[in-house]
Amino acid sequence: MLRQILLKNPILISIVVWVLVFLFLFPLAWLTISSFKGRKELLSIEPSFVFNPTLSNYKKLFFQLGPEGQITGTTDFLYTLFNSVIVTVFGTLITVIFGSLAAYGFSRFDYPAKDDLLFFVLATRMLPPIAIILAIYFMFRVAGLLDTRLGLMLVYALVNLSFSVWIMKGFFDEIPEEFEYAAMCDGYTRLQAFFKVILPQVYNGIAATALICAIFSWNEFLAALILTGEVAKTVPVNLAASAVGTTATNWGLIAAGTLIFVTPMVIFTFFVRDYLVRGLTFGIVKGQ
Repeated sequence: MLRQILLKNPILISIVVWVLVFLFLFPLAWLTISSFKGRKELLSIEPSFVFNPTLSNYKKLFFQLGPEGQITGTTDFLYTLFNSVIVTVFGTLITVIFGSLAAYGFSRFDYPAKDDLLFFVLATRMLPPIAIILAIYFMFRVAGLLDTRLGLMLVYALVNLSFSVWIMKGFFDEIPEEFEYAAMCDGYTRLQAFFKVILPQVYNGIAATALICAIFSWNEFLAALILTGEVAKTVPVNLAASAVGTTATNWGLIAAGTLIFVTPMVIFTFFVRDYLVRGLTFGIVKGQ
């Protein structure tokens, strides 16, 4: 009933769309405004839209300040931002590569207990992170992976791997096996057919899977808090440590740091939005 009403009233559809856009963009706009506010405006009970903008929050984010506000050094924000980029990019690459290979195997080959194994892969994603993080901590301590970027990459890859396998398997299932048979009749091996014939048809699925896995890795806090110290610390942990004190919370610093932190992912999502929509809605063969 509601669908029929919307289809008959394009103006109503436009109003609904703009309301949704406002609801989604308002938190980002408020975050941007808050990052330029002083402490007095931020702690005011009544929200203020007219104020004297200041860059003090960004100054505190990047520089260490003395008692009189003079710059005495730099903070480690840029270093932790670099760590976040490294572990997110390479963790996502590991997830997509191994997830695609595993999903292709589940999609194309039959073997005993295949469905049970596939369910077990998904079941690993159902565990709450707090239930396994201590076990990972002790394993990493023995393996020498604590406070390393490699260790954090492996954790993010393992956590996202089950999700990647299930998503990518759906895309491979939609590609007829005759494509591979035709390629192998032309002299390709199974592996060559996978890389040269099948994989180019799942670009939409790869983009969608990579984006979702990257968002998780980019925003993850618990593993980065417990498994890192100073060397591999990421931005979420850095902001929590520098802005949240025992007596007060520096909301301006949090707003400035969060705005810079979310901007790269927003830009990345904007550029791959077409692949994401096609990958999650239309499928592979239908989307071509």
